[in-house]
Amino acid sequence: MFQLSPHDLAIYALGFFAQSLFGTRILIQWIKSEREGRVVSPTVFWILSLTASFLFLIYGVLRHDAVILFGQTISFYIYIRNLQLKGFWVRIPRLIRIVISPLPFALLGWMAVMHPQSFHTIVGKTNFADAIIVIGTIGQLLLNFRYFYQWYFSERANESLLPLGFWLISAFASVLVVYYAINRHDPVLLVSQSMGFVAYARNSYLAWRSREVSSQ
Repeated sequence: MFQLSPHDLAIYALGFFAQSLFGTRILIQWIKSEREGRVVSPTVFWILSLTASFLFLIYGVLRHDAVILFGQTISFYIYIRNLQLKGFWVRIPRLIRIVISPLPFALLGWMAVMHPQSFHTIVGKTNFADAIIVIGTIGQLLLNFRYFYQWYFSERANESLLPLGFWLISAFASVLVVYYAINRHDPVLLVSQSMGFVAYARNSYLAWRSREVSSQ
């Protein structure tokens, strides 16, 4: 019978906790969107995103998963930018902002110095030509590209928005990540992205409906 060590259980617990924060942000955003009958972008969505992103970066380090590390590092700074657009970032004390900003690179730097063998495993032994890694990387890249897409619309409107394309990209990317998770035997990614697909599909409908109403 397959058994997990206490160390593995602790790693998965961290991953599920990070994903629970990602899930909570979607749930809150979903509820607010349903109430207003359109897709909204609440500030708490981005606060939870930033917190969960850093925790999931730690999970990626512990899992020696370059795909997660690459994806979450990009996402981390997009979340910060959205908090800036929301006007919330400047309300955070300056010292805390200084500490938060370099966290992804500080985490990787700490690992390179304190655990060089693990760092080499992540950086040097990941076969990016492997089909599963390619699919996972594309999925993660799309999950990050959706934020560049969202960022573009937000910068044009000078406010944080979550357009239809964001949710369509999210839904497609989640399918790729689920396939990657199955092959990587990663229950955290499998559960989180499977559940996320439902919210992405629903938000796609709400965003499409809002666009149809506004065009009439």
